[in-house]
Amino acid sequence: MRNALYKLFEYAYIFMALFSLYLVVANWEVNRERSYMFIIFGVVAVGMFFFKRWFRKGIENRSK
Repeated sequence: MRNALYKLFEYAYIFMALFSLYLVVANWEVNRERSYMFIIFGVVAVGMFFFKRWFRKGIENRSK
């Protein structure tokens, strides 16, 4: 059960990155400063996805 929850949160970060990318495209002509902020959020979300994945796999390997 816990692994499924960890995987859910991993993919929630990917969803947040994709949503940030959508907001960047939607706001690029209107408000560039806000678009830059969402670019940073997207990069951080992708980084968190890979960090959480690495952390979860480490926990799985330790429990084996």
